[in-house]
Formats: sequence, structure tokens, C-alpha cells
Amino acid sequence: TLPAFPDRPEFDIYASMDPAKEVGGDFYDFFLIDDDHLCLAIADVSGKGIPAALFMMISKAILQNTAMLENNPSEILTMTNEALCSNNKLEMFVTIWVGILEISTGIIRAANAGHEYPAVMKDGKFSLLRDKHGLVIGGMQGIKYREYTITLEPGDKLFLYTDGVPEAADSKLELYGTDRMLEALNEEPDASPRVILSNVQDSVDRFVGEAEQFDDLTMLCLSYK
Repeated sequence: TLPAFPDRPEFDIYASMDPAKEVGGDFYDFFLIDDDHLCLAIADVSGKGIPAALFMMISKAILQNTAMLENNPSEILTMTNEALCSNNKLEMFVTIWVGILEISTGIIRAANAGHEYPAVMKDGKFSLLRDKHGLVIGGMQGIKYREYTITLEPGDKLFLYTDGVPEAADSKLELYGTDRMLEALNEEPDASPRVILSNVQDSVDRFVGEAEQFDDLTMLCLSYK
């Protein structure tokens, strides 16, 4: 249900998912761990259709349960990876970006398991944050993930997305790319998260035209107030 936290004036958050098929393998999630910590996650499961959706549901449940017990993004990914690798009959994998916002300070502790670079708006402009990637979740046991921090000041924003955005293709199979995505983000960087997502979606739709959608397209935007 959006808006998700109408009683929390410290931040605004909005997300969307447009699946390529009737069911998709992408997911996003956000939930309060406690009164001062908000967990954010976005992920993309390998494959499409019902098998990917089933693996997505399992991954999402494990990630959320782990996050409620472990307030450390690198450990959340490590434990999620171990749980999925121990019984991965579908032999699938998932890329995940997970972050925990300390609401009182604006500091996000984050870790990335093979997912797309996040985009951060600072000083009125979005740019890619080229963070270090770990291995995808479900690929191999015993993997450790690195944690890093993002410091948001009031007015800053965080934009997360799956590869369905930059890899959207037109009829000539040209890819949309991150440069066009950043242009769309910077059309109205001070707008609400909902408007920002709408701008990116409209830009992708114009670029793709009548071409068939090949991948799920999922986005999430957080505005820190």
C-alpha cells in the first residue's frame, strides 16, 4: 500500500514493478526493523515466469526474516546466500541490493550481491554510485559480502532499479542504458519519488515504443527529509 508510511515525515518512499510476463522474478521490499531503522531491498531472480516467481518468494521471505534478526546488510546477504544454497533445487540465483537506513542520521549501511549500481541524488543531481559487487545470491556457499555506507542529507534521494530498466530494448535491439535513465531521473530531481519513477517509466516507454518487453522492470525511490 502506497504511500507506505504516511505517519513518518522523515522520509518518503515509492516503488513499482512492471513484470514482463503475468508473474515476475523481480522483487522490492521495505519495512521498519525498529523505530529508527528502515530496511530497503531490491532484487532480480534469474529466469522468468512461475519458476522465477517461486524462487523470488522464497528469497524475499528469507531476506526479510534475516533482516529482522540481523541489523547488518553484509551478514543479511551472507545468511540469505547460505540458506538458498543449502536447498537450491531450481539451480537459480538472485542479485540483491540491501540497505538499512538509520532514520535519525541519514546513514545507510548497504551491501550489493551482483545487483545494478544505485543512483544517489546529491546537490540536486542524480549520479550512479559504483559500489563494489559481491557474488550473486545462490551461486556458491561460503561467500562473504562487503558493507559500505551512503550518507543522505535532507533533500537527498536514493534510486534503486533492476536491469529491466537499462536493458530495455527498442525494435532495433538498442538498449536504453543508464545514461538515458540518469537523464530521466534529472528531469525533475526535486520531485516526489512517485513522480521520479513515473518520469523514468515514461522515458523507457518512449524509447521502447512498440517493441516487446523482455524483462521485469522494477524501481524504488527513497527521499530523505
